[in-house]
Amino acid sequence: METFPVAGYCDPKFKKIESIFSEAINSGHELGASVAIEYEGEMVVNLFGGHKDEKREKVWEQNTWVNVFSVTKAVTATCIAKLIEEGKLDCNEKVTAYWPEYGNNGKENTKVSDFLCHRAGMFGFSEGIPITNWTKFEHFREALEKQKPIREPGSSQGYHALTYGWLVGEIIKRVDGRSVGKYFEEEIAVPFGIDFKIGLTHEDFSNCADMIMIERDDAQVFPLEKIKYIPSFLLPRQLKNMKNAIIGGDFYWAFQSIAQGAGLTGVNDPEWRCAEIPSANGHGSAEGLAKLYGILSSGGSRDNKKLISPQTLDLITTQISNGPDTVLMGGDVAFGLGYMLYNKTARVEESPKHTKGYFGHAGIGGAVAYGDKDKNLGFAFVCNKEHEIRELYKTSNEMSKALHSII
Repeated sequence: METFPVAGYCDPKFKKIESIFSEAINSGHELGASVAIEYEGEMVVNLFGGHKDEKREKVWEQNTWVNVFSVTKAVTATCIAKLIEEGKLDCNEKVTAYWPEYGNNGKENTKVSDFLCHRAGMFGFSEGIPITNWTKFEHFREALEKQKPIREPGSSQGYHALTYGWLVGEIIKRVDGRSVGKYFEEEIAVPFGIDFKIGLTHEDFSNCADMIMIERDDAQVFPLEKIKYIPSFLLPRQLKNMKNAIIGGDFYWAFQSIAQGAGLTGVNDPEWRCAEIPSANGHGSAEGLAKLYGILSSGGSRDNKKLISPQTLDLITTQISNGPDTVLMGGDVAFGLGYMLYNKTARVEESPKHTKGYFGHAGIGGAVAYGDKDKNLGFAFVCNKEHEIRELYKTSNEMSKALHSII
């Protein structure tokens, strides 16, 4: 069997991580990937291997970037955290305090925190996703601004897979004047040396890995739809939540762009890469994400520069919603102000078994990045080959489990 050497650095203490990562690449489970771990202010793991393209012609390098999908949501949440730190934003305020035009059609009492913890009831477009260019942020914002909520704001948690980006992104723009991508670049990425962008330039493309996505139909997405016909009193709580979520159909609202062929099929296109979709199209390296979480988890400062204070981090990582999530099949997925605090599928429960300090996010392509305040830890795994749900986070899950057996 052909092997693909893994390059980079791994502290001997973390050899389990290197072994798992190497196996994932050489078995062909991963096409190309990188993993980085910052622990107590030191980058103890920074490994990369495989290929950037499906033909295996371009080798994955240390600074290779890849689309990390919903991992972007937590990067956007870090921008929110900095605005809170600066006293410019109160997440308990109504959205209309910053974005008056939003207050119509039953959305008048929506709070900023509802956007961030997926309780705004706006997880899809009531008239279908706008047929436009991904770079036209204002077209998506205007559609959401005008429509009625799908669910009553604040009444339930429904994962805003794509719409989170335009809703939270508009709040940032209204408060600061800059787009999310520009704010992150100027306030966080450049000052702290974070290898990550929301909205690429054409010059960045040569550094990017291609994403290899699975094409799914509705039957593949919800193979358990027969659960609808089982009486609820026969089901345990979690399966009952799943049944209610499937009957409600919120999943299809939230992921309608995929069904219409306007979303994931274009993630390697210039239009998608250059757009600023701060819920789904951030690009970066594992090293960059591990460093960001390492800084946040170690007091929020680095080289005499403050990103946010520990108090602000505690505020935004306080749980304010825990499902059942009507989009994510009734799952008990917990959120703070933009950060995912618990997600069994992505096996980030490996951390909460040992500590309550976990905060981060997972992405549909298989990327996972998180911090651990109790252990001064930043972890990131990024890859370019999507897997079926049962194996989607296999590599990151195994490395997280090994990591928490070491520290």
